Amino acid sequence: MSAQNSAVTARVALVTCAELPRLDEDESVPIAPLAARGIAAEPAVWNDRSVDWDAYDLAIIRSTWDYTDHHAEFVAWAETVPRLANPADVVRWNSDKTYLRDLTAAGVPVVPTIWIEPDSTLTLPNEGRYVVKPAISLGSRNTGLYDMADAAQRALAAGLATQILAEGRTVMVQPYLEAVDTAGETAVLFFGGHYSHAIRKGALLDGPADEVGLYKVEDIRPRTASDSELHAAQLALAAVPGGAERLLYARVDLIPGPDGHPVLLELELTEPSLFLRYDEGAAERFADAVVAYLKR
Repeated sequence: MSAQNSAVTARVALVTCAELPRLDEDESVPIAPLAARGIAAEPAVWNDRSVDWDAYDLAIIRSTWDYTDHHAEFVAWAETVPRLANPADVVRWNSDKTYLRDLTAAGVPVVPTIWIEPDSTLTLPNEGRYVVKPAISLGSRNTGLYDMADAAQRALAAGLATQILAEGRTVMVQPYLEAVDTAGETAVLFFGGHYSHAIRKGALLDGPADEVGLYKVEDIRPRTASDSELHAAQLALAAVPGGAERLLYARVDLIPGPDGHPVLLELELTEPSLFLRYDEGAAERFADAVVAYLKR
């Protein structure tokens, strides 16, 4: 069935930000396979007040990569959209990385994290390489890698943490897992609860935080997820409040821990890149998942 001979049966918004009004390159890939299934998909900017969200059968959050600067507004917007994927309560929970506490409590292997709240005393490790970042962040913005045994770098880490705390935000301090320099990260993608494909992400951080736009350019390559990575990903999805069956898409970012077993870096349920261009058939599988989601 082709887009030319398919009657339009549904209208879908691919939600983006004002900086990317025509979508990121990867995010526009599903438009053709959706059209072939009778679904008209078009970009819509999340905070554009002229958009009529009621006019869409479904709004799918995609490249809303400015939301960290407007988090409260973004979450409030999500709660006004009548048909949103992923659901608004998932967006509220997942767009703040303190959700990692819930996953840890549920027994999911997560990168150990020191949480520093705005009303607490700033205390950093005295040695070792650590990543410092805010709990509401994406694309390595306001994120840096620091050698805490080096006085100058530790001072820079303290400066970044102090800045984040002064803005009323929670600070995350995580040990740098050296395997990212060799094995890289594995991002495992699920559509409609089913495993679709995986990619390898190269190391992004090489030192203290610097100026970043919407996101840092990543080294992305296709990868086949291992059995242990799939198991870790399924553990994370099983811990999603309300159940993972409500999700249209999910991305589980993993890296080998010190013992070689995968540990969770992030469970991306809000606006993750889906890397559809890196696996043949991924866009088709995503389109099929949208069709199934619309039929619920």
